[in-house]
Amino acid sequence: MLSSVVAKRLVAGMCQAAWRPAVTGLVPCRGYRGDSPDDTRGDLIEMPLPPWEERPGEPADIKKKRLLYESRKRGMLENCILLSLFAKRYLNTMSEKQLLQYDRLINEPSNDWDIYYWATEAQPTPDVYQGEVMDMLKEFTKNRNHEQRLDAPSLEYLEKESQ
Repeated sequence: MLSSVVAKRLVAGMCQAAWRPAVTGLVPCRGYRGDSPDDTRGDLIEMPLPPWEERPGEPADIKKKRLLYESRKRGMLENCILLSLFAKRYLNTMSEKQLLQYDRLINEPSNDWDIYYWATEAQPTPDVYQGEVMDMLKEFTKNRNHEQRLDAPSLEYLEKESQ
């Protein structure tokens, strides 16, 4: 008689073998192909996002707190670090117009890599996002003072400002 461990392995192996051919026919092989000229990007999945909406009645202090949070919680670490440090330096000094530009910049594009490429000037910035705040972000990204930017700032500075 087979032990229960051997029986479980045998059944699991048969189930996986029977399941694998059905799945391989349905799921295309995915992998990074780079930016080759023949890449049709047909294997990319576009996830619909709700459209960005301006919040006209939002108080400035609430907007700044929301933008600080949204600057820190990004889809990629590079933007988390870049935008959270940018927000720490400039958010409290921004005018209402600049806050609106920043809100649109970090929330309307559906791809965080776009924001990163625009800020680092690896790709041209679309006219709709080009403005005073984008110029500030591009200059900040150049890091002319050679600051060490390895992590998002701690939130302790917020407590000091509120005292």
